Amino acid sequence: MLKDHRSRIDQRQQRRPDGFFPRLVQLLGRIWHYIKRRLSFPDVILKETATTKETIFYYLDLSISVARSLLLHLLSFGLVVGALGLGLGLGYFAALISHDNIPNYTTMKREINSNYEASNLYFANDVRLGSMRTNLVSQSVSINQISPNLTKAITSTEDQYFYQHKGIVPKSVFRALLSSLTGIGVQTGGSTLTQQLVKMQILNSETTFKRKATEILLALRVDKYFSKTEILQAYLNAATFGRNNKGQNVAGVEEAAEGLFGVHASQVNVAQAAFIAGLPQSPSVYTPYTNTGKLKKNIEYGLERKDVVLFRMYRDNKISYKTYQAAKKYDLTKDFLPKANNPQQSVKYGYVYNLLTQQAKGIIKKQLYQADGLTAAKVNKDGALSEQYDEQAEQLLANRGYHIYSTINKPIYNAMQQVVKQQGSTLGQTYYDTATDASGNIVKVKEQVQNGSVLLNNQTGAVLGFIGGRSYSSSQLNHAFDTMRSPGSSIKPLAVYAPAIERKIIGSETKLADFKVNFNGYKPTDYGSTIQNRFINAREALKYSYNIPAVNLYNEVRNQGSVKPYLEKMGITSLTANDYKNLGLALGGTDYGVTVADAASAYSTLSNGGTHTDSYVIDKITDANGKVVYQHKAKSTKVFSAATAYITSNMMHSVVSSGTASQIPGETVFDTTNLVGKTGTSNDNRDSWFVGSTPTVTLATWTGYDNYNGSSYNLTDSSSEITNQFWSNLANAVYNADSSVMGTTKTRKRPSGVTTASVVKSTGQLPGQLTVAGQSIFASGTKTTSYYAGWSTSKTKEKFGIGGSTSNYSTFWKNYINGNNADGALYGGEVIPDEYTEGNTTTGIGQSTTATTN
Repeated sequence: MLKDHRSRIDQRQQRRPDGFFPRLVQLLGRIWHYIKRRLSFPDVILKETATTKETIFYYLDLSISVARSLLLHLLSFGLVVGALGLGLGLGYFAALISHDNIPNYTTMKREINSNYEASNLYFANDVRLGSMRTNLVSQSVSINQISPNLTKAITSTEDQYFYQHKGIVPKSVFRALLSSLTGIGVQTGGSTLTQQLVKMQILNSETTFKRKATEILLALRVDKYFSKTEILQAYLNAATFGRNNKGQNVAGVEEAAEGLFGVHASQVNVAQAAFIAGLPQSPSVYTPYTNTGKLKKNIEYGLERKDVVLFRMYRDNKISYKTYQAAKKYDLTKDFLPKANNPQQSVKYGYVYNLLTQQAKGIIKKQLYQADGLTAAKVNKDGALSEQYDEQAEQLLANRGYHIYSTINKPIYNAMQQVVKQQGSTLGQTYYDTATDASGNIVKVKEQVQNGSVLLNNQTGAVLGFIGGRSYSSSQLNHAFDTMRSPGSSIKPLAVYAPAIERKIIGSETKLADFKVNFNGYKPTDYGSTIQNRFINAREALKYSYNIPAVNLYNEVRNQGSVKPYLEKMGITSLTANDYKNLGLALGGTDYGVTVADAASAYSTLSNGGTHTDSYVIDKITDANGKVVYQHKAKSTKVFSAATAYITSNMMHSVVSSGTASQIPGETVFDTTNLVGKTGTSNDNRDSWFVGSTPTVTLATWTGYDNYNGSSYNLTDSSSEITNQFWSNLANAVYNADSSVMGTTKTRKRPSGVTTASVVKSTGQLPGQLTVAGQSIFASGTKTTSYYAGWSTSKTKEKFGIGGSTSNYSTFWKNYINGNNADGALYGGEVIPDEYTEGNTTTGIGQSTTATTN
């Protein structure tokens, strides 16, 4: 029998389903079968001779039995579900806070009592720039210096059970949580004064479940470690209370009392105390002052809120009915202070200050939404959400005493500012005109030529210095980082020549057609509406910035695929689909343009072996205690092969040595053997550029007019020479400030991936036999060295170049056969910059080789 009993037990266990929900279904099924069995067969139990009374009592007893059994089962089920829910809730709570470092007593004491402190800004090498401007004023006082009217008003309106709870009110937390989950009810409340203090001083104002869980835990610890008096004092010194009569934001009851009524916090009467206590719920709505310090025309919301606070004080027996009525009737408007002047903080390094605060805000904002599990795309899509994170980041930067360390080298920055200050007026004429302002008034405007420049390290991406404009004003845009302009021909190495070399379309001496051309109505010409009417090698086309060869080459490059991946990897993301679609991109034709900072960063790729390292300005951010909360991490992306970068740089050295920037070597105080660069001018001389790189740094400069007021001022035809001169002066100033920064003694080593070939100068290809117009000829002549990125050209073909019509090639070969050199086919050899030299070491682009003849 024992064996049979065990067998039955084993069978039941085998029939028992696994998992909570399958067992729950089985339990409910058993309850249903039990009820069905008890109600379906009463005749088995009830005698046939039973009286009506017995029948009634029988069914009544049966119903009570079933109800009792059902109730017991439901109660058991409720206990199981409740225990499960409690376990899951505690587990979820523990998971949320499992990775948080809970502060100890000393840390919490320092944090809850810390004063608001603006963040500090630094140049490179820990050189202090100054503190962030803040419009928040605060003043800490002890609880003994605060009127009991205020403590009673605050506790009645913000935390009725402050002296009874242990840091949180469970039912309020549950109500707020349920409201957040279901969306039913008002999603406010639930936060005690202790929780609010934790949010203000230890956490921030975010409302995610994780931070709510951390907030609850910290509130419990704060209540455990500190007395109610200590907590209340910390809160009254930390809470914000709208604006004062100077338009400043106010923190702490002392500043609130002085800024609203001109009295100390210890002297406020009941009505004044109630008004102050009502402000924290919505300071911007209830404050009586505007951001200029003027009294609002309508202050009824604040006065109504004051009456609510008074009623709560009366409800909690903290004031008598007589006091309540008297305070309610009290004319508070006569106590508000008149407008006063707000002393403005001056900023010495305005462009640096704005740049650092803007970028620091972006960094902190990103940390905040990523901590909430959000992406940039989601935040940017929701304007209100993005604004919320902006405000949180601004609040933290203004109040938490961060230390923001930048890459800006102060001596270099100062040297660059000195150049633009002294020579800015030489960049172009200043115009005076009139315009209509937002109010419809005619105002005089001054339009002066502007400049934006950026110096950065090629390998690290660190911005070492910049020029934001001719002179700083709070309304002036940063012309180095914030304004986008047409890059003109300065885009050619990035969008045309480097991609063509990378895709093995050209070598440095490949021929490009410079003849009249029509691309579906697009008819580019060279500068000054000229056309060369000949085949030009790629080096010369870039050196003299000819347009038609660049467009022909870009057309060929684009046939193999968009250049967008190259440009975006180099940090240029402002170009549109329309830009990439149009051949005019080869000449800098864009919808919006690029910033100077992006241009400098992109060019650094070519002097860094084809690898782009993102530019940056902020190196690290620490909190008030020195803990690192952000550290820049370099992000590098391979864009071009080292061979492509070297060959493109080799060709750009020709721009400096004998091309459109040939004046620079004669105006610089340093050796330009290792300098490469490119000029750029947009249509009608609206923009003028020069971007130059040594193996160590890139310096980009732009000049032009803002034309904000509808004007249309352009630079002169000599703008390119003026820009080259200005660039030289900037580079000299940087070199004199710190010669090691420029890296002029460093060289560009030729990578193993570079291959060369001795090609016929007139065709850019190897000598060879071919048939032209039925005539067999051997194409040869003066030779020159051509560089290739891992390949080599073939023997001369009839159509040997990029672009050009059948007629163009026919004319070329006719002249070649007849010995007519009008097309340049039989020009003698020229000196081609080959490799840099320093001492006896052959290292790159600067050594010259003499062309030979066959």
